[in-house]
Parts: sequence; C-alpha cells; structure tokens
Amino acid sequence: MTGQTIEITPSEMVHGGQTLTRHGGRVIFTPYTIPGERILARIHDDRGRFAFAWCERVLTPSPQRVTPRCPHFGPGRCGGCHFQHIEYAAQPAYKRDVVVDQLRRIGGIANPPVRPTIPSPDPWEYRYHATFHVDEAGNLCFVGTDNETLVPIEECHILRPELRALLDELNFDEMAGLTRVRAQVGSDGDLMLVLSTQDDQAPELEVTMPVSVNLLLSDNEPVNLVGSSHVTYRVAGRAFRVTAGGFFQVNLPQAEALVRLVLETLNLRGDETVLDLYAGVGLFTAFLAERAALVTSVESYPPAVTDADVNLADLDNVDLIEGAVEDVLPELEGPYDAAVLDPPRTGVEAAALDALVALAPRTVVYVSCEPATLARDAKRLAAHGYRLLAVTPVDMFPQTYHIECVAHFAR
Repeated sequence: MTGQTIEITPSEMVHGGQTLTRHGGRVIFTPYTIPGERILARIHDDRGRFAFAWCERVLTPSPQRVTPRCPHFGPGRCGGCHFQHIEYAAQPAYKRDVVVDQLRRIGGIANPPVRPTIPSPDPWEYRYHATFHVDEAGNLCFVGTDNETLVPIEECHILRPELRALLDELNFDEMAGLTRVRAQVGSDGDLMLVLSTQDDQAPELEVTMPVSVNLLLSDNEPVNLVGSSHVTYRVAGRAFRVTAGGFFQVNLPQAEALVRLVLETLNLRGDETVLDLYAGVGLFTAFLAERAALVTSVESYPPAVTDADVNLADLDNVDLIEGAVEDVLPELEGPYDAAVLDPPRTGVEAAALDALVALAPRTVVYVSCEPATLARDAKRLAAHGYRLLAVTPVDMFPQTYHIECVAHFAR
C-alpha cells in the first residue's frame, strides 16, 4: 500500500542501482541501500506484485556503507551517481551480480560465464567529458532521480578537475537559448565546449581560458566557433582525434582495458579478416589492423568516419565504410573470421544481427554498455548457433550503476 512503512532486509542488487527485497509475497525495489542491511522503508509506488520504496532510515548499516562525497547525491537529487553510499571496493562485485542476473533472466543462460569485474584505477575524477542540461535560469544541471527534473550542479566528483575549473569560470546564465553544454578535456589538456541551443543559433560567449567552442546543431552536425573542432585522446600509445559531437569512452584507463580485452579475446594470428561494427573514430579498428590482414570498419556518423580516416591514416589494411550497420552488412561479401561490435545502449538491431549471422564469423566479440540489451542479443545469437564463452565486466563508470562488458561468442 502506498505510504506504508515496513522493515525489510534487501537481498540483492539489481539493474538500475536498486536493491531487491522479497516481502509479503511481493518484490520491493529500494535505491540507495545495500544488500544485507536492515532498513525502514516507505512505499511510494505500489504496483501490486511489486513496489518501489524509499529508505527512511538505515537500522543496521552494511560494513560497506560510506558517507557520500557529493551533496547532490541522494533521493530526489542528482541522478548521475547511484553508488556513492557504497565503498568502491565493493561496487565491482555488485556490478558482476547484475550482469549474471540479466543474462539469466533475459538471456535465458542458466550459468552465465561472467568473470570478476575489472575495477577502475580511478574511482573519482575519471570523466574526460560530460553533458549538462541548462535550465531556464542558466544553471548547468544533471537530470534528477525522477528522470525529469533538472538539478543544478555546484560540484561533481567524477569529473576531471580540469573540467570543473573550466565550468566554474563561465557564466551560462547570460547565454539566451542555451539547452545543453558538453565539456571535454583531451589527453593533452586541451579544453572544449560543445553547445546546443533551441534555435541552432550560436550564443555570445566570453572566456578568459584557452578553450575551443563548437555548436552542435539539432541534426547533430557540429559547427566550429572558436579554436579547434576536435580534441585528442590517447589510448595505448595511439592518438585519436574526436570531433565535437562524436563518441569516445569517458574513462581513458578503462578504454585501454577494453582494447586489451578485445585483443586478448580474439587472439589474432595476423591472417584474419575482421569486421569492426559501430566503429566510431576507430578505437578498436586501429589495434585490430595491427594484428589482422584486413579490417572492415562500419560507422554511421559522418564526422566520426572523417576522424577515423585521420586516426587510421598510417594503416593500409583498413576499409572504412560510412553507413548504418543494418544497411551495410547485407552488401558485404564474406567470409569474415571475426567481428567486433560496440553498439549504443539500445544494442544491435535485429536486422543487423541477422545480417551479421549470415556472414558467419567464427568469433564475435560484443562490447556492451547495457547488460539488458547484451542479454537480449546473447539470446538471439544463441538461437543462431553462437555460444557465449565468457563475459568480462569493466567498471567504466564508478559510483554509478552503469556497466561495460566484453562478451565472447563462438559459432
């Protein structure tokens, strides 16, 4: 019953950063709690067989409970972090538990072969870029825990210090029509702002710091206003140019861990043909091409393909193709020995998966940022004769429930 207060002991962590409790014949989900704690919870959304509750008071705290660093953290506040109340040493294990649960329930895999999570070397100040919404008063905001309210942010402990210093320097309340601000810092310390406005018109901006400024139009086309149109990130000794609006991993040490995992999983001999799908600016392509005979790289965002052309200029065994994966794959002629997929959070479109299976690569390495869609696609691959051999979670996003995974499938 909505408004009811009950004593419960959460038993497990589930996807989305909440704990699960079975109580009185139903399931209760509670954020900002830890499995094993005894808590006083108040139900705020009763759906019958399951309900959502807030923790009113922790009666018996977990030994893993710590004081959150950020004043914006907690119920009804910023929705950017979910685990600041849990000591970092414990977070990777909970993330592994979530991956196992998703593969069981959604993927239909009885005993998912999930390895321990690779922890982040920096649990704080790891984000090299972040996107803020701008409210009517000109405040930089993250979306709140209700997924609707904009919460003004005075401090953020997962941002790189260079970005915090940049944002503290600027006054966004004087920029009419500003809707979003993306702040980025490159490996060399170069700073960039990517602005979005209601009418695609560039706002007036005065800065005293050396920073590049770009406008991102509503069709996702970048327009350079000041300085450079891109920043450069370095991963495993290689430089990657990323134009404003393009995607790159936020946690560079863990991006290197992803590359290492993908290469170890494929174990290329040098004579293979490899597909790199949703290839972005060529992060995986660059290292695959050093170890394979030919890499076919497919990416739909035109500026990212232009960046990849620059980033891979020293490699003569790469075929760059611009287009959606589901459109490009049916036009390709195999055979391909292996495929690497790094899709968005929504996972792989069914048409793209069918087209990939038709090319019949022996090995598929799937890099996922969403356990639920990874589990769904694992089930689809299994139906086409692919077996899941191993999944390694990588903690790309400490203090949040988000999980990156590298999954290995064999035909």
